[in-house]
Amino acid sequence: MTKLVLASTSRYRRGLLARLQVPFSVADPGVEERTRPGEDPRDMSRRLAEDKARAVGLREPGAIIIGCDQVAVADGNIIGKPGNRDNAVRQLLALSGRDVLFHTALCVHAGDRTSTRIVTTRVTFRTLDRAAIERYLDREQPYDCAGSAKSEGLGIALVASMDGEDPNALIGLPLIALVDMLAEHGVRIP
Repeated sequence: MTKLVLASTSRYRRGLLARLQVPFSVADPGVEERTRPGEDPRDMSRRLAEDKARAVGLREPGAIIIGCDQVAVADGNIIGKPGNRDNAVRQLLALSGRDVLFHTALCVHAGDRTSTRIVTTRVTFRTLDRAAIERYLDREQPYDCAGSAKSEGLGIALVASMDGEDPNALIGLPLIALVDMLAEHGVRIP
């Protein structure tokens, strides 16, 4: 079987990929995640997923590389990872009762062949009060999650609704699309 490499240090993506029960390794792509002036958030997620996959591909010739990136957007503004509690409180108060689009780009790269897909999930947050946010943050501490909400954990209680083709995309790796894309590269699951 061809070597499979996840171009990400995300524990969430690593856990999702492990669900497919195929051997893989992990490599830090070393790609700086910055917005370019005037760049559309969907385009940014695509560019970063491709950049990550290609960067690791240079170090792992002959391997199939999986790159991924997610960009969250509310009212045209990119919502990043909060990094700490104060920022998480501010984010969640600002997102209360609002819609957020999570654009998750997935890139599979092998040799000179690269394919990319974007899976978008619309999340509507419940109306949140500060006390509920504080209780959530006491338990979950989602400081490494865009929008401060871990849908795979207690963060699901902050969500009024979700609309998307793959709930795994919201966590960080669209497995439904990945299975199809890996099949195109000769990797069958199961």
